[in-house]
Amino acid sequence: MESRHQRMCEGLQHMSESVFVGICGIVGTSQQVAIRRETIDVKEMVERRLKPHDGIIGMMSGSRREGFRLEGSDVDFMYWPNNHQVIMDKSQSEYYNTANTTLILSDSSESPPGFTLLQLLTPTTDIYLRSACVRMNNRVYISSSIHRGLTCSAIVPNSTEHGPCGSGNIYDRLEYDTAHCFVSDFWPQSASSWIDRCHSWPDPEVVHDIVRNGCHFVAIGHPLGRNVNLQWRFSFSLAECKLVYSMNHSQFLIYGLLKCFLKEVINQQSEETNKLLCSYHMKTTVFWAIQQNTLPHWCPNNLLAGFWVCFKLLLKWVYEGICPNFFIPQNNLFLTKVHGSAQNRLFLQLHELYKKGLACLLQSSSIRSYITDVLYNPRLSICTNENVMRSEVDIDLELVKQCFYIEISIVDFRRLLKAIKIVEQLVNSPLHQHQDAILQKFTSSIFNNTAFILHNMHTMAVVNKQVYIANKIPCFMLKLAARFGNISDMLYIAMFYYKTLRYREALSVIDITRVKLAQPYLMYYEHVDRERYTEAVGGQSWSTKMRQAVAMDINFNNRICYISELIPEQQSAMQNKWPLLHIPVFVMLHFLEFLCYRHIDTTLSQAALDQLQVLVHHDQGLYLHNISRDISWEILGICQQITGNLQAALYSYQQSLTQYPYNKIQTATQRRIQDMVQSTLLQ
Repeated sequence: MESRHQRMCEGLQHMSESVFVGICGIVGTSQQVAIRRETIDVKEMVERRLKPHDGIIGMMSGSRREGFRLEGSDVDFMYWPNNHQVIMDKSQSEYYNTANTTLILSDSSESPPGFTLLQLLTPTTDIYLRSACVRMNNRVYISSSIHRGLTCSAIVPNSTEHGPCGSGNIYDRLEYDTAHCFVSDFWPQSASSWIDRCHSWPDPEVVHDIVRNGCHFVAIGHPLGRNVNLQWRFSFSLAECKLVYSMNHSQFLIYGLLKCFLKEVINQQSEETNKLLCSYHMKTTVFWAIQQNTLPHWCPNNLLAGFWVCFKLLLKWVYEGICPNFFIPQNNLFLTKVHGSAQNRLFLQLHELYKKGLACLLQSSSIRSYITDVLYNPRLSICTNENVMRSEVDIDLELVKQCFYIEISIVDFRRLLKAIKIVEQLVNSPLHQHQDAILQKFTSSIFNNTAFILHNMHTMAVVNKQVYIANKIPCFMLKLAARFGNISDMLYIAMFYYKTLRYREALSVIDITRVKLAQPYLMYYEHVDRERYTEAVGGQSWSTKMRQAVAMDINFNNRICYISELIPEQQSAMQNKWPLLHIPVFVMLHFLEFLCYRHIDTTLSQAALDQLQVLVHHDQGLYLHNISRDISWEILGICQQITGNLQAALYSYQQSLTQYPYNKIQTATQRRIQDMVQSTLLQ
């Protein structure tokens, strides 16, 4: 009997290891997850230090911030005014200079647990806040419903209200939520019991860090509370992120497994119940399960045991109709959704899954094969060593993918100089494993933008010193950027040479770039010959890999002029509140070559245009992503219009308008078509 039980335990552990490997493939290894987190952390750290006191602070939250990149998951952002602070007690006002900081008092005395009223104590210049003020009992309160309505489309135009957020989707597949909120440096009294509960998890330093960073308030009231339009909800998004960071990788994967199980199994049971549970409930379940120490070891061979602990806890909560918020347990997350007949129906569905035991996971399309593989072959060898599961190339691909999102958005010259100092300080401080690579991308972005801003500031220079500043220093900075950056950064040097009429020098840089981009080991987003890449740069430093084997697309900050030919497109994007033009590096290469040869050799200029035309017309997604086809067709049209081939240009512009409008350049495209038609009529 004992040996049978032992065999069953060993079989379960073996199956757990198989699922561990499978979930790592879906969610990522600990190294891949760390890269994603560190990229966002460093980016926000630099941006926050650069924000003026009266600026708006932005923070990514939700599953992407936690390190997930699951298909179909949305991206969440929180924004709050840096010079507004919520205090929990009037005595805390002594910590702030009220001459430059607006104080707001949290009054939760008559609100349901987890909710509060926000009373404006000192004057504000924030137009949204002023418009959202409501007088009640001789006090001024901030209406959450009015504030939510006013800020819904402040970040992304034409967003719709969804909970406390403005919501929508980008590229018809990436859903976003933007929440305008307020911040407090203080931990709320209603969440003090959480501190007392933290005996085994998380560690004391994590608890201290969480409490020290306070909380936020998002614009949504309790649907059953009084003054629902005035109430704000406590948000512990930052605290939750720190808790997820403190999980070991097996715990994080169990959280990921629960998210998959929710999407692929629980929410497929019936239409009546498929909106009752959400990912936040799964996260809450994992938090409580870890803190209650229900499993002695959270490790790969215990993964399914951990999942089962969480599933049983969720089942219990649905039966009771109570899902206690992790920080304020009196706040029942099920109160308005999981009750009555819907609650009963959901419990019965979950109980049917429970009766099947771990076999219920066979209903998950993502997980099924990792269970059946072991069932069919009990002696199947499973390796949970992450270094074996993911190669050096996989880690480099993750770095490239995440580095793409690192762009410096500021255009103020003094703040850019400050950014350089901040990056220098970070480089000289203790860094996590991949943060040096992330800082390199930041450095190249800062130098590229600073160079063009500096040049644009002194374009009309005639004094020798001014000419030196306008030409020599930017050129030096661009060469530095290329040393820190990837192959594509060399094209910024070519752009600068073109802009300063040094066409032959620009073409020389273009030729060098072309040779590097033609190497068989090139890593361009997810496209790479793994074997050749490893042979060429395997084991070398990230700096070397970036300079010799990695290419990324070109990003134009729309408030900076890089080349005059694309000013209308940048202006169109800015009118639509779009910060960047995203241009494929191979399109930019042919574009620059065409422009330079126009001044030297029209035959070679036509050859460059022919190459660009072949690329735009016939690429199958290798060099042109769908999101950059609008600008690619646009650039082809610009080149054709310059050569006088108006019929071809008109076709290209029309093609640009039919693409997904990722770069928000439609206004410029339509204007170009109009101007071209008018000039033709006048001839």
